[in-house]
Amino acid sequence: MYRNVRQAVVMVGGKGTRLRPLTYTRPKPILPVVDKPCLGYLIDALVRGGIEEIYLACGYKSQQFVDTIGDGSDRGIKILYSFEDEPMGTGGAIKLLEDKLDDVFVACNGDVFADLDLKKEIDVHLDNKADITLALTPVDNPWEFGTACPDETGRIREFREKPKPEDVISNLINSGVYIVNKEMIGFIPRGQMYDFSKDLVPKKTAEGYRIWGWNFDGIWMDVGRLNDVIRANLTVASQSNRRYDAENTEQSGTVYIGKGAKVSGSKLKDCVIMAGAEITDCEMERAVIMPGTKVRGSKIFNSVVGDRTTIISASITDSIIGDDDTIENKTIKDAGGE
Repeated sequence: MYRNVRQAVVMVGGKGTRLRPLTYTRPKPILPVVDKPCLGYLIDALVRGGIEEIYLACGYKSQQFVDTIGDGSDRGIKILYSFEDEPMGTGGAIKLLEDKLDDVFVACNGDVFADLDLKKEIDVHLDNKADITLALTPVDNPWEFGTACPDETGRIREFREKPKPEDVISNLINSGVYIVNKEMIGFIPRGQMYDFSKDLVPKKTAEGYRIWGWNFDGIWMDVGRLNDVIRANLTVASQSNRRYDAENTEQSGTVYIGKGAKVSGSKLKDCVIMAGAEITDCEMERAVIMPGTKVRGSKIFNSVVGDRTTIISASITDSIIGDDDTIENKTIKDAGGE
């Protein structure tokens, strides 16, 4: 039977260096995915899971979270903010909230795209009297994440954070959504950098604490690189069967055209064109064009273009283009990122 857990801490303090220059102007968790902040999808999943109060643990460009996400009243919940004077890591961010949290709470990395059934994870945590429960999901490249090896009951017997490929113990990785007993915060040192996944979880697993894994089958994506942003946008866009009007334009695959966007004389395959963008006489494939950008007479392949940018007679491939840029008569390949 489902038991309610009412609080969540969402850790959104990172700088998102692998998505520069987009993250020079905003934190990664509020990058738009189909005209909605990426973080908004995680918050909605938390609300569906019964969460009533969310703390956003902010660091980099904190005010943008306040301005973009708000106080939660539009979702019928309360969203509060915790600000770091200096980076303290994910564990340190939770430590700052120690006196405000219930005996059991949810902790999440805010830079992932997640749509999971939180109620099931809470049930696993409480039924097994766990100290920490991790949502686990299989991936093809587990060495880039924290890998977990659970036994037949679900109890994690070994956990390694970003192991070498030859040291991978399973393809199940930590998705960054935890159910946590508050007493675990007591093991986090105060006033110093400390990471929840890299430091606390492997240490407590090795010491024999009840660290549990819950395998979920919902959507989870790390939105940390160019192809991740494209995949997240196309995944959300593909959930709608709507076909969008575009003048003299050939569309194939998954295509999304946002409110007020204008597309004409173009060829689009697997593209997300966000609100207010204007696309004229272009060829695009696996392209994400953010709000207010204007593109004319150009070819864009496997690339993301930021807000309010102007592109004329250009060819852009495998690149991240920032906000408020102007590109004319150029060929760009493999630009952006860390």
